[in-house]
Amino acid sequence: LDQGWWPDGLYTPPSDQAMMYDLEMTKRFGMNMVRKHVKIEPARWYYWCDRLGLLVWQDMPSGDSGRNEQSKANFRRELQAMIDYLRHFTCIVIWVPFNEGWGQHDTVQIVQWIQDYDPTRLVNEASGWDNKGSGHISDMHSYPGPSMRPVEAQRACVLGEFGGLGMPVAGHTWQSERNWGYVTFKSAGELTEAYVGLLAQLRPLIGLGLCAAVYTQTTDVEVEVNGLLTYDRQVVKMDLDRIAEAARRLYLPPPIVHVIVPTSQTQAQTWRFTTAQPSRDWFEPQFDDSSWHSGPGGFGTTGTPGAVVRSVWNGPEIWLRRSFDLDSVLTKGDLALVIHHDEDAEVYLNGQLIKTFKGYLTNYRFVVLTQDALQALKLGSNLLAVHCHQTAGGQYIDVGLAIIIEP
Repeated sequence: LDQGWWPDGLYTPPSDQAMMYDLEMTKRFGMNMVRKHVKIEPARWYYWCDRLGLLVWQDMPSGDSGRNEQSKANFRRELQAMIDYLRHFTCIVIWVPFNEGWGQHDTVQIVQWIQDYDPTRLVNEASGWDNKGSGHISDMHSYPGPSMRPVEAQRACVLGEFGGLGMPVAGHTWQSERNWGYVTFKSAGELTEAYVGLLAQLRPLIGLGLCAAVYTQTTDVEVEVNGLLTYDRQVVKMDLDRIAEAARRLYLPPPIVHVIVPTSQTQAQTWRFTTAQPSRDWFEPQFDDSSWHSGPGGFGTTGTPGAVVRSVWNGPEIWLRRSFDLDSVLTKGDLALVIHHDEDAEVYLNGQLIKTFKGYLTNYRFVVLTQDALQALKLGSNLLAVHCHQTAGGQYIDVGLAIIIEP
């Protein structure tokens, strides 16, 4: 994600060389595409994308939220002017008329107009938020993520924004304090580890059908300190070699993802559950849970980010149990939890503790487990047991299992 801001000229780049530098660094980071975020650049920027070999998703700059007929007509005039100005640059592969619902209106009609006016390119109806089902792309945002919407038959599934990992670098910030990122780190090492971890989590999503992901963002922008580069372009904030290698892995053939135990994200799955303290052996396969309640996952409160609540849980504790059958021995691949937890969680497989979690997530995530966890699986009946503890704010728990087989 590239907003194209500069500390000396704001929207005005200082030089042709400066524009080229940002794009060259984008390639060095291991990326093959730039989403130009709610800004139209000078023609030379697109020239350099053509010359350097970078694809571009071009946003239409957003307007007011309460549109009247006059502002709608002006939006369409400026949208047509943008396309006329940029259509000869071959780097542009997607038009993005709206971002996160900002000024979004008449989505289906505007998307159809763009498709008719420029049938040579794809149209992403809206990056994030309001999905109207039009255009060529289904686009969600997830911070820090990653996550994805369910795969569709006729539209590509993409992650239009994720990441936003922040770290202020003293002497290279717009202001000395009150800077922010979606998640903030204190050292280049910590930031690099988190970034590499996020990119690793994209691999199973690619196996499920994710077609693109846009990391936020190329550079810091004023008080936003979640750039790969500082605002003055003087510091690369992570280990360049490590993050480039992590990005290169994303272009490998996609892994095969076999879902063993589905979550309730797209279809309700039945669990046994209780909110009363059970006996110590509650997670053992032989434990009698016949007195527990039965209901569909996920469990939590409406409004918790990323949650698909099918059973309300609004107390401090919940314990879950679910049986599943395996009809063959798994001999290759990595066993992974598919989990969304808010807050602390413990997960057991056939009586063995396989993972503990602290804090919370804002979406479903694949978490690769150790080989010991894979060996805990057995032919026939298996048991997945989960405990989740909540203290404040939103709350949610849902868990599944999958095998990830890299080619």
